[in-house]
Amino acid sequence: MLPSALEHVEEIVGRGGRGLAIFLDYDGTLTPIVSDPEKAWLPDSMRQTLRELAAKAPVSILSGRDLKDVRQRVGIDAIIYAGSHGFDIAGPGGLRKQMGTEFLPGLDTAEKKLRDALDGIPGALIERKRFSLAAHYRNLKAHDDLLKVKRAIGKVAAQLPDLRVIEGKKVYEIQPNIDWDKGRALMWLANSLRLDREELFPIYIGDDATDEDAFRALKQRGAGIIVSEQSQPSFARYMLRNPEDVEVFLRTLTARITAD
Repeated sequence: MLPSALEHVEEIVGRGGRGLAIFLDYDGTLTPIVSDPEKAWLPDSMRQTLRELAAKAPVSILSGRDLKDVRQRVGIDAIIYAGSHGFDIAGPGGLRKQMGTEFLPGLDTAEKKLRDALDGIPGALIERKRFSLAAHYRNLKAHDDLLKVKRAIGKVAAQLPDLRVIEGKKVYEIQPNIDWDKGRALMWLANSLRLDREELFPIYIGDDATDEDAFRALKQRGAGIIVSEQSQPSFARYMLRNPEDVEVFLRTLTARITAD
């Protein structure tokens, strides 16, 4: 069982030296996981918490959602946004980076093939983002349908070797098969924004298997915090139970930074 980040706030802040840099996932971290991704709206209280935190420390959100989507849902200009698991990054001051644009035609082909393959499966949801393609299976009606989704994903990926499949919570994602993930996006941000100075302590909070890349990237010089009701293997150092705990933790951080 990982220790609770709420019970170790002073320890975490103390390791930050002169400052903190905060990196956050969106779904399952800032908002609860819901059956319809379109309904995962940021609570007003969480938005206010993020706004106050961003006034005190660098804040970045790394999400599997499309860049435009997550930026609209949060709506805070001072925050840096990394969509599609870090393949599409934008932030204040003209910050911009895109990875894998040459794979977009392949994703278009994969989308058509996957929509054809999953047509007629009740509850299967295909979500196209610019740099990835998600097949959600949370709302499938039958276990056999999950096998159909898995087979369809595998078949499409086999036909398009320039793409790869990653698995999240009740979702398979097809994305460019390059050496890039949330961990590498996090480190690129740290270097680009000069957040890799020894006096700044990076914190990443996330709930999904895709967030393990970010936890691993911070293993030696930062703190990963996994959002989970249950203990599970992770590269994270601490845990929080749910988005409500995340909000309390972020408020506590903000108050501590203000006090300093």
